[in-house]
Amino acid sequence: MNVNNKNSTTHLPDDAPELDDDFFSRADVYQGDKLIRKGRPMSLQPKQSTTIRLDADVLAAFKASGKGWQTRINDALKEWLTMHQKI
Repeated sequence: MNVNNKNSTTHLPDDAPELDDDFFSRADVYQGDKLIRKGRPMSLQPKQSTTIRLDADVLAAFKASGKGWQTRINDALKEWLTMHQKI
């Protein structure tokens, strides 16, 4: 509504989005004051954060292969373990 012209018949669109099913499916859910987390379930074997020192050329090669380079290093180490574990 135009505040300066009280007799204006111009209708301005409502800027508020429509609250549809999609909106509510993405909304946060609370039980009392506690936020119920959505998303990926907790892993049975969560990864642990660590610091490791690697040769620059090794690190550069893994990073050059794109996103997911840390996962590929983890997979390479797992492969090494399976090949070198004593039976």
